[in-house]
Amino acid sequence: MTYKNRLIFLVIIIAALAAIYTGSIIVNIDFKTESETYAWLDPQAAEKVSRILLKTEYEEFELSKRNDIWMINHDGYEYPARQLRVADFLSIFTTRAQWPVRSSSESSHERFGLDDSASRITIYGEYSVILDLLLGKDDVMGMDTYFLKIGQNDVRSGDNNIKAYMTNAVSGWYNFRIIPESETGSIDSGIVQRVSVYSGRETQVFTRSNMGWNISGINVTNPDINAIENYVRNIISAEGDNFINDIDKNDPMFNKNRIELEFGTGRRIIIRASDPNIEGRRYVNISGREQIYSLPPWASARLFKDASSFEMQ
Repeated sequence: MTYKNRLIFLVIIIAALAAIYTGSIIVNIDFKTESETYAWLDPQAAEKVSRILLKTEYEEFELSKRNDIWMINHDGYEYPARQLRVADFLSIFTTRAQWPVRSSSESSHERFGLDDSASRITIYGEYSVILDLLLGKDDVMGMDTYFLKIGQNDVRSGDNNIKAYMTNAVSGWYNFRIIPESETGSIDSGIVQRVSVYSGRETQVFTRSNMGWNISGINVTNPDINAIENYVRNIISAEGDNFINDIDKNDPMFNKNRIELEFGTGRRIIIRASDPNIEGRRYVNISGREQIYSLPPWASARLFKDASSFEMQ
């Protein structure tokens, strides 16, 4: 074999070995990705979740579902919860992602912070616990947190953004929409047939008629239909910034001002409001609910308007 032939043969051997090595890396990467993607919950099981208990070293609160609506229980009070936030939280556990096993030894649990000081997430199905997780320390890079499923020894790591759901203010779970269903867009302003607004000054009644609105109780020479539609949407989406626990819903302050929404479906919602305080803030209660909402001045001003607000400019 000539020198040239030997050189060609050597190049072929090197190329073949390189191809084999590259292929093995790809196979290993694929295998690793498949073996380390993991989901804590089956999506079908998540649909039957009825209660979620979240506990940290300093805080404990519970989310519970009643009539398909999530509520949050905290410090002895119950508030409407943000439905979309609960859905996003549960999706963390039903979505397959990188949750690699870092240890399978029970003796390592304490080293990862998975002991009595660990935060805990307990998720209940219809009749029993379907997921019970401990959240331990963050890794050295501060990007991943260590997780342990109660009853198992495998310690897994994953995105520590999940801790924000537990360590941020509990009020981050509160749905401050005075009509809670409006958060998910399940209330369409287009099916509102009548809006009646009662205050100490006057009574305003807006009745839908074909593509427009009839107005009674106030004098509006040239009604601005778009302004009325925006007003209805603003009522439905009105949002407070706090719940008030030391005011009873039967307090006489709520007897003076109210807004009644009548829907084409036959549903009726009554919003009762206090007079504005010196800052323009109002307290509001909704028919059928115990909660008292505190509305900041800008939100309060959207609920009660004078006749000129509905006049075509």
